[in-house]
Amino acid sequence: MATTAAPAALTAASPPRHRARSYLHRSYPLWYYLPAAVLFLVFFVVPTFASFFFSLTRWSLFDWEFIGLKNYAQFLSEPQMIGSLRNTVVYAFLTSGAKVVLGMALGLLLTSQIRARGLLRSMVFFPVLVSTIGVGIMFTTMMHPTEGLINSALSIVGIEGPKWLANPQLALISVALVDIWKGVGLATVIYMAGITAIPVEYYEAAKVDGSSAASSFWHITLPLARPATFTVITLSLIGGLRSFDLIWAMTKGGPGFASDVLASVVYKQYQAGFYGLSTAGNVVMFIVVMAIVLPLNYFMRKAEVEQ
Repeated sequence: MATTAAPAALTAASPPRHRARSYLHRSYPLWYYLPAAVLFLVFFVVPTFASFFFSLTRWSLFDWEFIGLKNYAQFLSEPQMIGSLRNTVVYAFLTSGAKVVLGMALGLLLTSQIRARGLLRSMVFFPVLVSTIGVGIMFTTMMHPTEGLINSALSIVGIEGPKWLANPQLALISVALVDIWKGVGLATVIYMAGITAIPVEYYEAAKVDGSSAASSFWHITLPLARPATFTVITLSLIGGLRSFDLIWAMTKGGPGFASDVLASVVYKQYQAGFYGLSTAGNVVMFIVVMAIVLPLNYFMRKAEVEQ
């Protein structure tokens, strides 16, 4: 009896140093998360909570005064608020939908056996690498009503070009077209990765069964490339809802308030020195983005699981 009980007693009485060493050994991989956690805390969590707090104040660089929800009430009662919200949603869904359709089409083209495929891929992706402000300035010059390259080219064939950025009905659409041109390259790369990941055996089996190219696309490519579609939709929507730099570089929200979006309204308030009001606008924009993207992402993931 004493002999069998001795090992159990020795195990229970293991020295504290051994237990501490065992705990450090088990927790050792967790230390690798520490740098990323610190960066996430400093650059995301703290600024987010600070924004929520300062949106409830009237603040400057040297002083602040708590005023509750007055900033939100004033921001939501701004005359251009409804128009900017409508422009934001229209801009986001227009650019996102176009990038999905064009990205899928270019992804199919650039994964097929065509000549100069590498050159075409570089040409499609090149606009992604160019500065957004540079693109905005370049297209502002090209879309000039009388001296721009686009209208000059149209006049050669007898077409009178529109006032792309000076017409209130065309300004937002014109900027959206430039955004699509600049961002479709990234959507194309995502679709190319999704399409090349589909096993070739599926297409070979469909071809043996007499399936046409359109049928193979509808029943094989489209369903199996759904993760790529979800990624493009999510990234494009978030980028569109938060878009500011291209719009500001091309129209500054004009003419009038025709191309104002939430981000440009917030920036104008900041320029005017209403820091608490602009912070409240940032929080409103954050809530709008989350209210649209999170439910959409939930339903897309649910559809992917059900597939």
